[in-house]
Amino acid sequence: MAEPSFRQASYEEIAQALRSHDGFTVCGHVNPDGDCIGSVLGCAHLLRALGKEVQPIAALKDPLDPSLASIPGADAIVRAEDARPTPVFITVDATADERLGEAAAALRAQVSFQIVLDHHEVRSCAADLCRIEPEAASTTCLVWDLARAAEVPLTEDLAACCYTGLMTDTGRFQYQNADARAFRSAAEMVACGIDVSLISQEFFQNKTVAALRAEALAVERMEFLNGGDAVLSWISREDLQRLDARRDDCEGIINALRSIGRVHVACVLKEYDEGLVRGSFRSKDGTDVAALAARFGGGGHKAAAGFTLECSLDEALCQAREALSSLKDA
Repeated sequence: MAEPSFRQASYEEIAQALRSHDGFTVCGHVNPDGDCIGSVLGCAHLLRALGKEVQPIAALKDPLDPSLASIPGADAIVRAEDARPTPVFITVDATADERLGEAAAALRAQVSFQIVLDHHEVRSCAADLCRIEPEAASTTCLVWDLARAAEVPLTEDLAACCYTGLMTDTGRFQYQNADARAFRSAAEMVACGIDVSLISQEFFQNKTVAALRAEALAVERMEFLNGGDAVLSWISREDLQRLDARRDDCEGIINALRSIGRVHVACVLKEYDEGLVRGSFRSKDGTDVAALAARFGGGGHKAAAGFTLECSLDEALCQAREALSSLKDA
């Protein structure tokens, strides 16, 4: 991969920019997960500790999933469509406009100063200050290190936000990205007094009945490909309506499929709108699913990636089958 075209800002430089500006919006990517919302709210706590006005926003079609709504400060999140312009825009856990959604991207285009914090590998970043660390286990690790550089109080709420992103993006510290830095940061967060058991319970023991039924349906119809090394399943719009399920109810399916002993790569397709299918890849053997997702214009991390296809579910299934079957030739 070509060398990045942007300059990597230091945490101290970003902290100084936070002190010298006022009026902030903090936003993450569409379909926010624990790391995204944890990073947004962690930044909001950091900025308020500096005495700054901050507007945390999110691109949301539905109300926040209960697990995300339990993160400290979630009640202050503003829908991107209802947000007001501010002088400074901080993008977390994403870089490109298309990952923010139209409303948030339009807000970002109006600002006078931009900051990006992300742990996805990118080649370019047009913000005034960029901190991109693909080796970091979560974007909340960057937020945590920025809080330390800014010398703000490391409060329980700030730690809970950052721990949530770290816990979810490492799959409860089970994935390949659960490295020494991740555990050191987690230990510091726990030392702030957070209730680790409660945070874990909110995310991993708080499923709806609809989520369990969607998972059961996906398991029932799963297809094994590439000699059993890969598994594929899907959820249609009709499934969601029949099960009275929300989009968030489908988020755990991919992990259930990846947990199968002989499976190295899992893929789940979710048809949320007619002609629009979202796909997720997960791997556990070193297979680079970000490269796989890139075939469809998507991306992510080596072990976890996503993509969107503008086609029917049947067409998306054909493309996914072909991609997974091709792994034996990689």
